[in-house]
Amino acid sequence: MSVPRKRSWTAAVRERAVLALPPEKLLPDSQPSYMASWIYIFGVLSLTSLVLIIASGGVLTLKGPGWWHFTGAGHFFNSIHLWAVELFFFFMVIHLWGKYWMAAWRGGRARVWITGAVAFVVAIPCALTGYVSQQNFDSQFISTQAKDAMNAAGIGSFFNLTNLGQMYSYHVLLLPLAVAALVGAHIVLVRKHGIVPPFPLSNVEAASASTAEPASKSDPGSTPAAERAA
Repeated sequence: MSVPRKRSWTAAVRERAVLALPPEKLLPDSQPSYMASWIYIFGVLSLTSLVLIIASGGVLTLKGPGWWHFTGAGHFFNSIHLWAVELFFFFMVIHLWGKYWMAAWRGGRARVWITGAVAFVVAIPCALTGYVSQQNFDSQFISTQAKDAMNAAGIGSFFNLTNLGQMYSYHVLLLPLAVAALVGAHIVLVRKHGIVPPFPLSNVEAASASTAEPASKSDPGSTPAAERAA
């Protein structure tokens, strides 16, 4: 008499993962035709900028301020890191506004929208801690001015911008991990639920027809085209 084998937990996790996110959704080989619109490229551009931020920031972290302030290569990587941050926020703002006006939470995509918006919010203090971690006069001025704002908000004792060790640990470890985790969850949810389509044209045509019909009826001097021809 054969004893049935007990299924392992790894097999159960694998099956649930494949059911929740099939490989054809995780790595699709085709995309809908509406993705040819320019508004859909800003998500990829934001992700590309984030990859440049992490790569250049890793190099700067390993080399230290003496390298990025006083060597040519250090200036180069420092500039890449700075401009990647600028482009990241520029692309993210356009991406979020575009998805807002497209109502990207439609079709059960609320978590997709929430993770993207929260990632943007978490990226703001990540950038702030980066500015105060430059270890130059700019960072000293920014940190002292920002500390007054934190004190006015009542969180100065928890978020001390003049404490370089605290800000540096936030900037190179805690906040980047949070942003990367949120962006990763955002990408997985996009793959699971699909990219939000534009509004159906039938709704737009119905809305335009409903606004044009009362206007034609309210005009007493208007006559149908057939009567004018007769």
